[in-house]
Amino acid sequence: MADKRNRAGTIVGLDLTVTDAPGVRDFYADVVGWKPEPLSMGTHDDYMMLAPDGTPVAGVCRKAGGNADLPPQWITYVAVDDLSASLEKVTARGGEVVRAPGGVGPGAFALIKDPAGATLALMQNPYPDGDDGQ
Repeated sequence: MADKRNRAGTIVGLDLTVTDAPGVRDFYADVVGWKPEPLSMGTHDDYMMLAPDGTPVAGVCRKAGGNADLPPQWITYVAVDDLSASLEKVTARGGEVVRAPGGVGPGAFALIKDPAGATLALMQNPYPDGDDGQ
């Protein structure tokens, strides 16, 4: 069955990376009603933020390790079918690759800036044919 959440061009994630992840976690839990679920990163927890019905809606991450260089802003992740090809188009169209691809295969991502300076993450689509395996 096709999973429309994973089509190229769709938003597949939203993360915020900050120094005080527990404090910001609690802020959003109180302000918008998200329920935090710890996600172990080995030396610390990041947090999957769940809607009241349990649907994952965002992540709040600690500014450490591989996330140490991320800006303290919400980063939207958009699926692309070919991350390398999309990154070539970013620079060809006047954008900038801010962070080289991290990871390999499905789930690999890179941060870009568009020509206006807005930051976005491009993520290798885990289901390029639109099939979620069900």
